[in-house]
Amino acid sequence: MSQERAVPASAVHLEELSSWPEELCRRELPSVLPRLLSLSQHSDSWIEHTVKLFDDMVYELTSQARGLSSQNLEIQTTLRNILQTMVQLLGALTGCVQHVCATQDSIILENIQSLPSSVLHVIKSTFVHCKNSESVYSGRLHLVSDLLQALFKEAYSLQKQLMELLDMVCMDPSVDENDDILNMVIVIHSLLDICSVISSMDHAFHANTWKFIIKQSLKHQSIIKSQLKHKDIITSLCEDILFSFHSCLQLAEQMTQSDAQDNADYRLFQKTLKLCRFFANSLFHYTKEFLPFLSDSCCNLHQLYLQIHSKFPPSLYATRISKAHQEEIAGAFLVTLDPLISQLLTFQPFVQVVLDSRLDLPCELQFPQCLLLVVVMDKLPSQPKEVQTLWCTDSQASETTTRISLLKAIFYSFEQCSGELSLPVHLQGLKSKGKAEVAVTLYQHVCVHLCTFITSFHPSLFAELDAALLNAVLSANMITSLLAMDAWCFLARYGTAELCAYHVTIVAHLIKSCPGECYQLINLSILLKRLFFFMAPPHQLEFIHKFSPKEAENLPLWQHISFQALPAELRKQTVHEVSMVGTAECRKWLSSSHTLGELESLNTVLSALLTICNSAGEALDTGKQTAIMEVVSQLWAFLNIKQVADQPYVQQTFSLLLPLLGFFIQTLDPKLIVQVITWQTSLLKLEPPDYVRLAMLDFVSSLGKLFIPEAIQDRILPNLSCIFALLLADRSWLLEQHTLEAFTQFAEGTNHEEIVPQCLSSEEIKNKVVSFLEKTGFVDETEAAKVERVKQEKGIFWKLFANVNVEEAKRSSLQPYAKRARQEFPWEEEYRSALHTIAGALEATESLLQKGPAPAWFLMEMEALQERMDKLKRYIHTLG
Repeated sequence: MSQERAVPASAVHLEELSSWPEELCRRELPSVLPRLLSLSQHSDSWIEHTVKLFDDMVYELTSQARGLSSQNLEIQTTLRNILQTMVQLLGALTGCVQHVCATQDSIILENIQSLPSSVLHVIKSTFVHCKNSESVYSGRLHLVSDLLQALFKEAYSLQKQLMELLDMVCMDPSVDENDDILNMVIVIHSLLDICSVISSMDHAFHANTWKFIIKQSLKHQSIIKSQLKHKDIITSLCEDILFSFHSCLQLAEQMTQSDAQDNADYRLFQKTLKLCRFFANSLFHYTKEFLPFLSDSCCNLHQLYLQIHSKFPPSLYATRISKAHQEEIAGAFLVTLDPLISQLLTFQPFVQVVLDSRLDLPCELQFPQCLLLVVVMDKLPSQPKEVQTLWCTDSQASETTTRISLLKAIFYSFEQCSGELSLPVHLQGLKSKGKAEVAVTLYQHVCVHLCTFITSFHPSLFAELDAALLNAVLSANMITSLLAMDAWCFLARYGTAELCAYHVTIVAHLIKSCPGECYQLINLSILLKRLFFFMAPPHQLEFIHKFSPKEAENLPLWQHISFQALPAELRKQTVHEVSMVGTAECRKWLSSSHTLGELESLNTVLSALLTICNSAGEALDTGKQTAIMEVVSQLWAFLNIKQVADQPYVQQTFSLLLPLLGFFIQTLDPKLIVQVITWQTSLLKLEPPDYVRLAMLDFVSSLGKLFIPEAIQDRILPNLSCIFALLLADRSWLLEQHTLEAFTQFAEGTNHEEIVPQCLSSEEIKNKVVSFLEKTGFVDETEAAKVERVKQEKGIFWKLFANVNVEEAKRSSLQPYAKRARQEFPWEEEYRSALHTIAGALEATESLLQKGPAPAWFLMEMEALQERMDKLKRYIHTLG
């Protein structure tokens, strides 16, 4: 500080006193202390002057520090004098606070009204200057480092003494003293600001300051609870928890990478871990006492849980640390988060945040969200019905705020964890009697906990359970649908036989009401097949009476039921009835006009017959087998290769006939086998859909069981090798895998071994088959590389889905009102069928005209047809 700067008299007096030796202070204490106390009581400005003096000195230091150097002795001396004066000033303030503590048992805050806030301002300014000292003094810090250390030490002592003084403050809860309340709130928030400064400077001091903040908040809770800035306190606590947790992980990672147990590093790790636990316990206690005031802090608490678990194994985004360190962190720190979640269960704002329908989490937080929901689910059985209802029902607080149920949230969150499911990550398993704990996949983890939760579900919420399970079963995401099916099957086994029968009936009605092929129908059919196994025989009999297999309208159900689920006698009876109705329906179609529009119902019949062959072929007597084989052979004769290439319904018929023919391969007419094989070779060149090619594989693999007569070998074996060669060269990974499996099955069973090398048309295909047989050729990928790949894939999928949702939102916002409903075309296949019939008739006419002249009446009929065509065109334009 410049020598010319004017200093207030009170400040000079304090500065003079601070320079007295200890013996002189003791001797003059009786006379000087009353004067100081009188000065403090009758002057409102002395402490303000002290604060201003201190701020001026800090400013002077910061301004002149740029000129500090070992050569510039004048500035060096000036700065050191200022620092020395600041040290003395802090020491004088500490002495004043000590004297007040020593002479009074309890303190009324009003009597020291300006002291705490002013002293805390000085303390904070000191810590900020010390914290920024490296940048303030740049490379010349060593010239003043001794005084900065002394300054920090004095500020430390002053704060410690002030906290002791504030601990003695008494506030009467019955008296509404606004000034006292305001002053205490200012003190707590000033200490909170100091915490943010010293967090990286002195961990022990930082923790003690927090300890004091929590203690004073709870001590004066009844008076200051409405005035505290709870969100600021919660936010700061959460930040300090995350900071210390990340420090802990970094230390653990360093020790893991070095593969050496450094005692100093390990002690620091344990110290930091202890700090994590302290902060988490502080958060728990504060949350417990001030929960009603934490509505706007629930997002912070939610994010805290997610952020912690996103950086801890088994998260894909976790820091790589040893198993021993994982267990140590989990046992000392993560366990403290569990009681925090428990006390938040009953808090409606927290429920709203966790189950918010608009919740859009980044990739790294989706897995922790799933874990949190499972934790909540585990805790609900011990809660009252009202709390279960709060979590397990949808709610709309406003037009913009909607909360989904816990079960729906679990299925949705589970769906977001594609990377963790595909890797898969492993979690700590449940302990069972007499068995060691085994790590489980995320799928197993969620499934087991979900089923356990179902056992304790409150009866009044069964409707919510049914809705959530059905909604998930109908999901377009396969793994989500499978999880819901597993849970539903558990419910069928755990519940009564009547409940299982009731659910089977509901699913059956849903299947019958499905409008054509869709993924929802596939999911429901899988569920029906599984649930049917859990039905009691009497209820199975009731189902047969209710959905009689004697009626063709029920075949859409029986195509999805495994006949193995029925008792032997009932199975035989039902197989007989389905085969009778099925063959009758096939004959009915064969004797009709054979329109493409009727193929959908025919395909259902064929699917039911195929189900019989696959699941209860042994229950078919010779007569029924012959009847099925006859109608299948006759239906094959009506297939047209061009229609198979173009028409979906015909493709489905083709894909059902092939495995049926394969089932009867041993008794099939050799001429028909030749025709089927020749057909497939021609069809493959037209590039049919994948499911048609998969059906071909079923048939050609069945030929491995057949000894092909020598008379037809030259017409079958070349085509067969061509089919395998074309399918083995396919670039679709799904077809490639199935083709390798089918080819292996054929090669192992066939008596015609000479054909096997002929199927391997290139060196690439040969290597592919050899690798498959020897189970080699897999990509050698390290665990770390695999995790990184899965993370990248998950990020890409997440962005794609996010963009799709954004585009859908844009479209909906640009078109708020529809002028008319979108047109549906329920008869599209029938229209296509009719046009193909017309085209076929024209082709036949052209062929006849080439063979000979047309009769006289033919031209007149053609003109009549032309008029009908023109009339149809005009009608179509009118509709358009």
